[in-house]
Amino acid sequence: MSEQSKSPQAPDHTPRVVIAGAGIAGVQTAVALREQGWRGAITLLGDEPHQPYDRPPLSKAVLLGKADGSTFDVDFASLGIELHLSRPVTALRPDDHVIETAEGPVPYDYAVLATGADPVLLPGSEELPGVHLLRTLDDAERLRPVLAARHEIVVVGAGWIGAEFATAAREAGCSVTVVEAADRPLAGALPAEVSAYMTDWYADSGADLRTGVGVASLAEGTVTLADGVTLPADAVVVGIGARPATGWLVGSGVALSIEDGSVLADEQLRTSVPDVYAVGDCASFPSTRYGRRLLVHHWDNALQGPRIVAENITRDPAEGLVYDPVPYFWSEQFGRFVQYAGHHSGADEIVWRGDPGSAAWTVIWLRDGRLVALLAVGRPRDLAQGRKLIERGVTLDRERAADASVPLKSAVR
Repeated sequence: MSEQSKSPQAPDHTPRVVIAGAGIAGVQTAVALREQGWRGAITLLGDEPHQPYDRPPLSKAVLLGKADGSTFDVDFASLGIELHLSRPVTALRPDDHVIETAEGPVPYDYAVLATGADPVLLPGSEELPGVHLLRTLDDAERLRPVLAARHEIVVVGAGWIGAEFATAAREAGCSVTVVEAADRPLAGALPAEVSAYMTDWYADSGADLRTGVGVASLAEGTVTLADGVTLPADAVVVGIGARPATGWLVGSGVALSIEDGSVLADEQLRTSVPDVYAVGDCASFPSTRYGRRLLVHHWDNALQGPRIVAENITRDPAEGLVYDPVPYFWSEQFGRFVQYAGHHSGADEIVWRGDPGSAAWTVIWLRDGRLVALLAVGRPRDLAQGRKLIERGVTLDRERAADASVPLKSAVR
């Protein structure tokens, strides 16, 4: 069924998809709509003044001055995509089929919510000079001269972004101290027996990692920890997580999660409001594969979800596609290439492949013998094979899976 026949408007009405957010999820949705044959209008609303860009290079090449930016190679004009920059969305009015912006209302036939996530701020840091985030191109540009000057830097948070920034800062020759309130790095993502082996990576790179202690207060030039220690800091970089950017949807009728603020999308990435979809970092979705709702703040999710949204907008609703991916992400930290696929829980069995004290190793998670997740450090072949096995839902022979010399695909029962 074509998009014209789905539209409730008059036959001479040109149907319009309005996409709130011009990050990778928003851009990919717009491109995918054209690829799926959408012939109506497409409007893409971005809150930044820059041409849409990719975020992963910000903590790597852009931050170190090895690249000027990471603009998407998309010719919006030739695709008939109306791109509006510096136009943040402020409200959704479903009854009128309108998205409100700072410059006035934008009517839609279908709306796609792709506003991403906002970084969590450290209390008291909002207006303090020398305190930085690393979420936008402007953030990276402000930090480039800090790294170039080889300043003394304190990083708050030893998660993925904290580790990546600390890696870049050490490469630039800065003195780096990383402060983590939890007792280990990546405490929110990995179990203690796995992340324990990543602790030494900091010291090996020359970074000072301090775990089990939070930040008590900030002042210009210093960071005071909860244990009373005061650290000198020419700059402070805060990387303590992000939350879905959904505050603008309060009161719209779009159902939001009480726990994390995400848009509660269904298995087809539809919201609780008709003709409105959600994708990327701002949306959670139910996963049959894992038996729970997932909120995935990673690049691959923002790349894959838009294809489902585009197809579901352009096809008959009865033929809608279900989104149930194997989550995937990668990180470069302290000279190591780290990849993760799937989703694990504390009840899943951990099986090691290789020596975690070496340069290359893998850990896998089994649930009743079935492979559900894996973390690969310097073993991309394990990741590639394991991701396919997770998609197939296969059961592995535990002993063969634990043998790093045996390809994962050869450990299938």
